[in-house]
Amino acid sequence: MAEAEPTPSRRRRPARAVRTARSVTAAALALATAGGGAYVAEWGPFAAAGERTDPAAEAQGRAFLADWAAGRTADAGRRTTSPGQAQDVLGNFTAGLRITGPSLTAARTTATSGTAATVAFTAKMPVADLGTWTYESELPLRKQKDGSWKVHWTLSLVHPELSDTQKFRLDRENTAGPEITDRTGTALTRQSYPSLAPVLSGLAKGAGVGPRGAVQRVDRITGEVTGTEVTFGEKPSRPADRPVRTTIDATWQRAAEKALATKAQGRNAALVALRIDNGEVLAVGNTPSGFNRAVSGTYAPGSAWKIVTSSALLLKNAVRPTDVVDCPKYLTVGKEFHNVETSEHPGATFQQDFTESCNTAFIGLRGKLGDGEPGDVARTYFGVGQQWHTGIPSFDGSVPAPRDQTEKAASMIGQGRVLANPLVMASVTATAVSGTFHQPTFTGDAEDGTSTSRLPQNVVTTLRQMMRATVTDGTAKVLADLPGAVGAKTGTAEVAEDAPNNGWIVAHRGNVAVACVVEQGQTGGASAGPVVRELLGAVPGDAT
Repeated sequence: MAEAEPTPSRRRRPARAVRTARSVTAAALALATAGGGAYVAEWGPFAAAGERTDPAAEAQGRAFLADWAAGRTADAGRRTTSPGQAQDVLGNFTAGLRITGPSLTAARTTATSGTAATVAFTAKMPVADLGTWTYESELPLRKQKDGSWKVHWTLSLVHPELSDTQKFRLDRENTAGPEITDRTGTALTRQSYPSLAPVLSGLAKGAGVGPRGAVQRVDRITGEVTGTEVTFGEKPSRPADRPVRTTIDATWQRAAEKALATKAQGRNAALVALRIDNGEVLAVGNTPSGFNRAVSGTYAPGSAWKIVTSSALLLKNAVRPTDVVDCPKYLTVGKEFHNVETSEHPGATFQQDFTESCNTAFIGLRGKLGDGEPGDVARTYFGVGQQWHTGIPSFDGSVPAPRDQTEKAASMIGQGRVLANPLVMASVTATAVSGTFHQPTFTGDAEDGTSTSRLPQNVVTTLRQMMRATVTDGTAKVLADLPGAVGAKTGTAEVAEDAPNNGWIVAHRGNVAVACVVEQGQTGGASAGPVVRELLGAVPGDAT
C-alpha cells in the first residue's frame, strides 16, 4: 500500500473568507522563476477585465512565496512594505506551530488597478508529527513610487484568520501508544530496537493510536479559544492497554540490527527476514534508523531480479539450465550493456549465467519473452505490484511494461523501471523456493486481497538448484560455510553513471528468506553478502 500522511479534518470556511482559486494549467502555473524573473508572455493570462497584470508584480509575489517556503524570512520580509514585522511574523508563525517544509503554490494573479494586484496561493503546512494543514490565501501587491512592486504587508496574507485581535495556537494531545510485542510477547521498543521505529509507528497508527492535536484560533487579549481551524488524528480504535502482537521475532530482530551495525560499513542499508511458509516478517533492519527503506524504499533490484526473469523463461520452456547461452563482455540494445567488471563467460550454460550473474546472457534471451511477460509473471506468481496489506504502509513493487527494446533489455536484469525493496525481494525469494506467494505481514491478521497462481514444481526445483549453485560455485560464496543448504542470488544495481552501484543479496535457508540492499555497495557479494552472512550465522536455527 502506498504510504500516506494523516488527513486532517478542516473547518468549512465561508465563501466570502477566501476566494476560490480557478483551475489553471501546468503551463500557466510556471509563469515566473522563484528568483523573480518575468515570464515569457508580455502580460499575464489572469488579468481582470480592462486591466493587464504587470509581470513584475506576479514575479515579486512568487519570489516572496519561494523565500517564505524555504525559510528565508529575512529575504521574504524585504519583499514587503514592512520588512521587520514580516520577518518576525513569518518566523513565529512556522516555529510556533511547529511547521516544517511548507509548500506555497501560487495560482492566479489578478490586477485590481494599474498599481495594485493580488496573487492567490495555496499553503500546505506540515505540522510536526501530526499532518498537513492546507488553506488558501492571497498576497496583496502594490506598485511603489520607484516603479517596483512589493507585497503590501498585512497579517491576513499569512492566513485569512490571522489579525491584530486573533492568533493561532497549536494544542497537542500526547496519547500513549499501545504496547507492541514480538511473536512471543517480548516488548518491542524504539530504544531496544532502533530499526523498528518506523514499523512501531505504523503499527500504532494502524491501531488507531497516535498523536492528536488541533490548531486553535485564540483571542490575543483574553486567550480564549474562538474556534478550531484544523484538527489532526483520530480517536483510538482499540484500548490503549491492549498489546499489539506482531510477527517479529526478537532474536532475529536483534541479530539483524547487529549485522547491519557491524557489516554495512556505515552505508545506508536495509534487510528483511520472513517466514517462507506464511509470509510473516521476522525482522526488519534499517541503518540509519528513521526512514523505513526496507519496506518503503524504491530500488532497482538489479540481478537479484533474475529470479523472476528466470521464472518467466522457465515457465515458457524457453531455456533449460544446461542450455548454452553465451555470455559476452558487451551487448548493445540501444545502449551498451556489460557485466560487472566487464567479465565474460564464453560457452556458459544458463545455470552458469545465473550463478555468475551474467547480464548480457539474460539480455540476449529477451526475444523469447513478450514485452509484458516479465511483469505479468511478477504479478501473477510473485504478487509484485498488487496491493499488499502488511499491517503498515509499504511499497509493494512495480514492473511496468517496457516502452522500448532498451528498457526491455534493462528490465531483464532488474534495471530500467523495475522497482522493489528488501520486503519485496524477500517475498520473491520465498515464493521462488516454495512455489506459493504469501502476502508479507507484520501482524498475521491483515486483510489479503491478492490473487496469485502457484509456480509449477519443475520451475521451483530448477530455481532452488540454481540458487544453491550460486552459493557453492557462484557469486554468493560468502555464504558457503553456513550450515544448511543455503541458496542465494546476488545483485548489482546501477543508480547513475557517476554514482556507485547498490549491492543486493537474497538468500533462503530452512523456512526463512532474507533480502538485503546496501546503498553504494558496488557489488552484492562484497557488500550485502557479509550482512546476511552475519545474520544467518548469529541465528543458526530455523524460524519457529
